[in-house]
Amino acid sequence: MAESMVGLKRTHRCTEVSSANVGEKVTVMGWVQKRRNLGALIFVDLRDRSGLLQILFDENVIGKEGFDKAYTLRNEFVIAVEGTVNKRSGAVNENLKTGDIEVIAESLRILSESETPPFPIEENISTKEDIRLKYRCLDLRRPDIQSNIIMRSKVATLTRAFLANEGFLEIETPMLTKSTPEGARDYLVPSRVHPGKFYALPQSPQLFKQMLMCSGYDRYMQIARCFRDEDLRADRQPEFTQIDMELSFVDVDDVIDVNERLLAHLFKEVLNVDVQLPIQRMTWQEAMDRFGSDKPDLRFGMELHDVSELVKNCGFGVFTSALENGGSVRGINAKGQGSMPRKKIDALVDFAKGYGAKGLAYIAINEDGTYKSSFAKFMTEEEMDALVKALDGEKGDLLLFAADRNKIVWNVLGALRVELADKMGLLDKNDYKFLWVTEFPQFEWSDEEERWVAMHHPFTMPMDEDLDKLESDPGAVRAKAYDIVLNGTEIGGGSVRIHQADIQSRMFKALGLTEETANEKFGFLLDAFKYGVPPHAGLAYGLDRLVMLMAKRDSIRDVIAFPKVKDASCLLTNAPDVVDEKQLKELSIDIAKEETEEKSEEN
Repeated sequence: MAESMVGLKRTHRCTEVSSANVGEKVTVMGWVQKRRNLGALIFVDLRDRSGLLQILFDENVIGKEGFDKAYTLRNEFVIAVEGTVNKRSGAVNENLKTGDIEVIAESLRILSESETPPFPIEENISTKEDIRLKYRCLDLRRPDIQSNIIMRSKVATLTRAFLANEGFLEIETPMLTKSTPEGARDYLVPSRVHPGKFYALPQSPQLFKQMLMCSGYDRYMQIARCFRDEDLRADRQPEFTQIDMELSFVDVDDVIDVNERLLAHLFKEVLNVDVQLPIQRMTWQEAMDRFGSDKPDLRFGMELHDVSELVKNCGFGVFTSALENGGSVRGINAKGQGSMPRKKIDALVDFAKGYGAKGLAYIAINEDGTYKSSFAKFMTEEEMDALVKALDGEKGDLLLFAADRNKIVWNVLGALRVELADKMGLLDKNDYKFLWVTEFPQFEWSDEEERWVAMHHPFTMPMDEDLDKLESDPGAVRAKAYDIVLNGTEIGGGSVRIHQADIQSRMFKALGLTEETANEKFGFLLDAFKYGVPPHAGLAYGLDRLVMLMAKRDSIRDVIAFPKVKDASCLLTNAPDVVDEKQLKELSIDIAKEETEEKSEEN
């Protein structure tokens, strides 16, 4: 039966007790991790968010009633113990922070009993994720998950303090706002007061933070909740958190400078990792050409090599037809993988097809220097040797080639190099490789809409030297946009914004937006821009992704207290769920019910 803690006050968390407290009386409270009954003695490992502390129940000290009560303890009971700190009588546990001490219990209160949990409350369990998320309250007790959530809190606290010291003001922006086109689908909230009208939950605070610059706040930051109704992956959630910022009277270098120092500060304080400044920069074009990705992982090489010139006159139709259609032929060298079995090579071909490839060509260099290749019969010996040389091929290497439009070749080889690196054990989670990717294209062509669309958003400033190409050659215009990449994951991105009305007008025209449409979608921002707008720029980090990498986890669900699963539902609360008719009526909403027609059999 549960007891009250009236009259007791906790003096320490479990691991705040140390050998410095030997001989002192303490009061500790927490959950029973484990109980061991040795007859005359009972040992209990007590757990709270700080860690474990051993409690010793000795009938000669606590009395028969207290000892009998200790005998009833089971895993996850919540207890309060008063006792004296002692040096351990048994062996010291080197793996525990409190491994050299124990508390000799003098009184025990059972504050709450527990049923047997559906899975053990310990690190690295193999329980399926859907069970863990259904019982997330218990899952969150596990030390590895707790350390992630505590790390996340520390990152947020340090960020706020650092940016405040840099002159940033923390300002909240609305959750209920207007639906504007920002790339993903909005979550909509019906209005009771305005029947038939809807608020949207913000995909980001983008327009509001730009208006704050118009309002003279100079430097804004917010740890902001954002919402996107999109298909989920390991590093995506329908609701997520950004470290969001905007700065006035700055250019690219100013934004990069403050953010490099922020990252160095976070990694030093949280992980004791030194980030070398300045962080390497690479243009988007160079990143694509060398790594096939605008978020390249620099922990390993395996760079792309363009061999188009070498094969333009060869007899292999797959290569030549790709070049005739304006594409390219590129390859990567998987060092030491030349003896890969055919079955595994076929699996790589299937993997590449998932990224748009029609197939993969390969050359395996045998240990005797001969080649085993899928296309050698179409090539001369000199052409094969030239390909091997171009990719620095050596005995035992596996060379893989893709031929298609540039976009597909980059996608295929960019993904393939990471897949191979993973299989080859080249992805060290303790190795943090940062990179700024700069000079993104301003526009990308949408086959679906048959028009140019903004690669970032319509308020991104083109590079000064490319302004004259806005009308004549939109595809060649580079943007003052920048992403910060860590180990092949984009953890943040931003841009310098357009603050001149004439450039903004030209931008809308290039995107095929009429003045009327632009005003309809962004009118409130454009109105604000009529009354004196400073040059400004910003950046936003995905806090969840950043902490995921710092905590060396594979999914952002492990660093979010209450995450959703792939279909955007919450297994803990069963959200989303139906609501009653009365609520719908108040919102002037009628749910369309599927009518099933019964077909009568004809005689």
